[in-house]
Formats: sequence, structure tokens, C-alpha cells
Amino acid sequence: MQIQVYYEDTDCGGIVYHTNYLKYCERARSQWFFDSNLLPNNQEVGFVVKNMQIDFLQSAKLGDKLQIHTKILQLKSASVLLEQSIFLGHKKIFFATLTLVCLNQKGKITKIPQWAKEVFIKAQKNV
Repeated sequence: MQIQVYYEDTDCGGIVYHTNYLKYCERARSQWFFDSNLLPNNQEVGFVVKNMQIDFLQSAKLGDKLQIHTKILQLKSASVLLEQSIFLGHKKIFFATLTLVCLNQKGKITKIPQWAKEVFIKAQKNV
């Protein structure tokens, strides 16, 4: 997924504010579902980040075009382990590993439904 850095994404010095990298990664994960004409949450289940390890390697700036790459490391019955990287050209500027868990509408961890597993599998094949 490609993102262009807009003024609203930056501080007064034109540097991307750190939380926006997390938003860019969230958009990339959501896009997997949108590409299948689905939402990442519905009446049945939703996904939340359980944990995340982040490395900010270099800053992005106003006007930069960034590429967000997402890779599935492990798909389990109720969670998925992902690796997400943000590139500026060929240089990796951000790296994260994170675990998403599937929650039912009562907020309890539940098995990932087959339709959602298919979204993850399809997205991984397109990487």
C-alpha cells in the first residue's frame, strides 16, 4: 500500500508525527479487508492489537511517498502475528511486529472466522 505524507501528518518541522506510522500500518491491514469487500469488524467479530514491538529507523517528511508492506508470520486459531515495514524508496524507515487477536462482540477472544482467515490468506498470496 502506498501513502503520501500530507501536512496534517507532520509536526511544524515537516516530520511525520510518530503515531501516524501506526495509522499507516492500520490502513494497510484494513485495506486487506476492503479489497475483499469486507470490513475488519462487523456484528460478529473484530480485531485488536494485543501487542506491538516497534523500531523507528528514520523519519519521513512532508510530501514523501511511503510503501507499507505487511507479512503474515503466523496465523493461529484466534490470533495472527504480523510484520509491518514502511519504506521510503528502497530504505526501510519503520518496522513493527504485532499480534492481532480476534474478539467477539462481548470483548472475549474468539476463533477467527473462516471468512476472515480467507482474507489473510488471500492478502499473503498477493505479497
